Formats: sequence, structure tokens, C-alpha cells
Amino acid sequence: MNPIDLLANLFQGFATLFVAEPQIIAARIGLMLLGLLLVYLGKKEILEPLLMIPMGLGMSAVNAGVLFFPDCAHSGTSLLSCPQGTLFVNPLVSKPEPLIGILQIDFLQPIYTFTFSNGLIACLVFMGIGVLLDVGYLLARPFESMFLALCAELGTILTFPIAMAVGLTPNDAASDGPMVLYTSLALSKDIFVPIAIVAYLYLGLTYGGYPYLIKLLIPKRIRSIKMTPPVHAVTFSSGQKLAFAVIGCTILCLLFPVAAPLFVSLFLGVAIRESGLTHFINLISEPVLYGATFFLGFLLGVLCEANTILNPLIFKLLLLGILSLLLSGIGGIMGGYIMYFIKKGKYNPTIGIAGVSCVPTTVKVAQKMVSEVAPDSFIMEESLGANISGVITTAILAALYVTLIPLFK
Repeated sequence: MNPIDLLANLFQGFATLFVAEPQIIAARIGLMLLGLLLVYLGKKEILEPLLMIPMGLGMSAVNAGVLFFPDCAHSGTSLLSCPQGTLFVNPLVSKPEPLIGILQIDFLQPIYTFTFSNGLIACLVFMGIGVLLDVGYLLARPFESMFLALCAELGTILTFPIAMAVGLTPNDAASDGPMVLYTSLALSKDIFVPIAIVAYLYLGLTYGGYPYLIKLLIPKRIRSIKMTPPVHAVTFSSGQKLAFAVIGCTILCLLFPVAAPLFVSLFLGVAIRESGLTHFINLISEPVLYGATFFLGFLLGVLCEANTILNPLIFKLLLLGILSLLLSGIGGIMGGYIMYFIKKGKYNPTIGIAGVSCVPTTVKVAQKMVSEVAPDSFIMEESLGANISGVITTAILAALYVTLIPLFK
């Protein structure tokens, strides 16, 4: 077939499909444009580039690749015979026989099957975070850090009853809360894919809005407060930090066994860092963490096809997720204001936003907003303490949801 005939056939197919399924076509084009926007915002570092650039590209590519295809449910065969728009990924493969064929044919299927569908991707990210964390910031201010982290869980706590009120089941409402990659697999595996996609969409978009929230709630004169280091600053040896990691991990696994994979991954990273195991540090902080982050963003983008997004449940999840992060940001800032009054005006409330557990995005947001009004003011140490505590409290809440929600069925 010559190029002119090929283009004519493609145009005719597009016109036929547009008449038959205009909603699908419009959604796919919209998601293509959204993917390009995410890449642009990642390049400008308005959103987290390590996640948004591969996610945006995957989203644009998958919706472009199936633009001319009608809706089709995946039957366990190759995309060539059933064009469903996930760049050759079936997110709900369960039977071993078709799985073997898919693993051989569809190039992203092994990554999804062996890292996403069992929660391994979340554990790898936690391990990488642990290697990067200096828990000395938490140990130096344990009560202050934990208080801010608890305040920043306001959205997680309040959004659950709101989600129930708008029609979500308890399992679905809890799955859209903390650690979605972990809780959704345990509580609502059938909607794991849309929840994971939407979670990282609203995560990126909401964090992009946090600077405006800070400007709205914290005046410049308060944002410019300089943090004075304590007169007798306490420093912690690597041995003390290692002891904290081992003891803390053991206690948390004992109290919240369902989240033990998350805790052991996080504190294993901390233990490796404080033990000075250079080869392991280099392995986990670079190939493991960056590889997991890359495939997390890329696969979620690839799975973000129009048929998934047009599910009526998705809009609810998107709004509830944005509401949750908005309330968490407000809760963190409220916690910062409480510390401001307790310390009689000698505390910068902007630190509170770092209690929202995205390492280290919210820390960077807090420092950036302070630096804009006071270039010589540094709040990184206090923010990192709250940020590390936020990771721990988020995992604890995930464990509570996974443990308690099934009891109320």
C-alpha cells in the first residue's frame, strides 16, 4: 500500500471511530496533551522531574498509540490482536498460562508483574529513601518532628469519612489514603491501577500548588523567621543512628506487622548508610532508587489510557486525593503555627509543610519559599526531621488501615 492510501485509510478509520466513540477520542487527545504538560512542568522543575518526565511521556505515547483503536478489553493476548492502550501491559494477569506468553511478547509486562503487582516497587523506593536519610535530624528533635508529621496526616484522617460519604466502600476509601501502592494491593486490588495512576497525578499537581498554599497562609514576615540553632546542639554517632534504626524497625514491625515490608525496607536503607557499606550505598542510592522511580513514573504513565481515566470512579479518587493533600498541607502548617506560638515567635511555621511525607519534595518546597523572602534563612534541618517522621507516620497509618478496615466488613 502506498503512503497516500495508508494515510487515507487512517483518516477514514479515525473519522469512523470519532463518530462512534467521540468521548474516547477526546479523552485520549486530552491525556496526550496532559502528558506533554507534565514533561514540560518536570523540565521546569515545577513538578518532580524524576517522576513526571517518564510518566508524562508514557501517558502521551500510550494514548497516541491507540488513538485510532476502538475500546477493547484485554483478553490476555498481545496488544496487536486486542489494542487496549497500555503499551503491552495487562495490569490484572492472574492465570499462569497466558502470563508466560505475555512475559515473552509484551516488553513492560515483566516489570509490572514482578515489581508492581506484589508491592515490591514501594519497598525498593523506601529502601532508597532510607539510604538517603540522615535520621540524626529526627533524633535531634523527636517530639517536634513527630508532632508536625502527625498534624500533616490531617488529610489522611479526614478524607476517609468524606470518601465514605460520597459512595466509596471502606476498602476503596482507605486505598486512596497513605501509601497507595501498598494499601490498594491489600484492600482493593481490582482498582489498584486507577488508584495508583490518579494518586501520582494528584501528588504531582498538588505539590505544585503547595507554594501557593504557603503564600496564602503564611505572611512574608513570618516566613522570613530565621531558625536559631540550639546552644548545646546534640550530635549523634553512626552507632547511635544504627541502634535507632534496628530498634525502631523491630518495634514498628512488632506493633504493625502488616507494614513490616515497608518498615524493614526503610530502616535497612538507614542501617546500610550508617554502617558505611559503600558498595551497598552506591547500589541502592543510584541504580535501585533511580530505576524504581523511573519505572514507577513510566509504567503509571503507560497505564494511564483514556478507558481507565473515563471510569466514573476516577474523578472521585482524583478530587479526594487533591483534598487529602490539601488538608494535609493545611494540617502541617497549623502544626507549624502551634510550634510558632509555643516557642514565642521563634519558629518558622513553613517547616510544617515538610511533615507531608514526600521525600525530599516538601522539604525543598519549604526551603524555597523561605529563601524567597529571606535568602540567608535555612530551615532544612528542622524540615528534614519532620519529613522523616512523615514517612514513618504514613507507613503506620497504612498498617492501621490494612489491619482494621477488613474487621468492619
